[in-house]
Amino acid sequence: MSDIFFNSQKLSLILRDGLESDKLNQPSVLVLRFKLDMKKNLIVFTVLVLMNLQGYTQTGGHINKYIDATVGVAKYQGTLSLSYVNTWRFGSKQKLGIGLGGRFTSYFAANQYYTTAPAKLTSGNTSPTIIFQDNIQANIDTFLIKSPQVNSVNLSINIDYRLSKKITAGFNIDAIGFSFGGSRTGNYINGASGKMLNATPTPFNILLISDNDKGSLNSEFYIRYFLNEKWGLKVGAQFLFTEYTTETKVQQFPEENDRFRNKSLLFCVGASYKI
Repeated sequence: MSDIFFNSQKLSLILRDGLESDKLNQPSVLVLRFKLDMKKNLIVFTVLVLMNLQGYTQTGGHINKYIDATVGVAKYQGTLSLSYVNTWRFGSKQKLGIGLGGRFTSYFAANQYYTTAPAKLTSGNTSPTIIFQDNIQANIDTFLIKSPQVNSVNLSINIDYRLSKKITAGFNIDAIGFSFGGSRTGNYINGASGKMLNATPTPFNILLISDNDKGSLNSEFYIRYFLNEKWGLKVGAQFLFTEYTTETKVQQFPEENDRFRNKSLLFCVGASYKI
């Protein structure tokens, strides 16, 4: 009984100290909790979706499996994407498809401006309302890379809808994964001053909300036309985030930062093969 009383007192002291610490560092604590909650919720959501889709499959639900190859182009920019997707079809006519897959994206470009990435700098907060807020231009610095090249491998979320027997409209977005690529020398620009230093692709990718995202993430809106039972062609638009981390925290105002992001909109075409 005395052990229980002692342990309860110890727990009370820990909780009290934790609450007092939270009060002293409330903004940073809230930011940390939000980030951890978002990452945890995304992982839990993905696991739940996989479990439910697996159950749906076991009850006789229809599945489409695709291999996609896509090329994206924009001014001084290009992408090559390869993906594999499992799509579960829903509804009496199986028009709605929801799928999970994996995607490899390789991005290459010339003379691209990467800007301050963290949401707490670009918008002043990391809450879900960030999507409605304008950027704080005074907080945003630039990192110019002459020849960026970033490769990413991510889990993708896919949604499509059959408009007819041969035509499907769809959307997909990367959720979580990793990036890799060689080191690049870039020019850090802050007003009239500049500094040359090295940077490498940010290694960890995760989809959160707007500028809360981290790393390199690809997404597509597309229309797919099936030539026959196996082969299809698609056309659409890619919206791609790529991100570099500098070797030092080169940005100093309003706080230290080493992450810089480029947002690219590309026209894309591709081919699909139904397995």
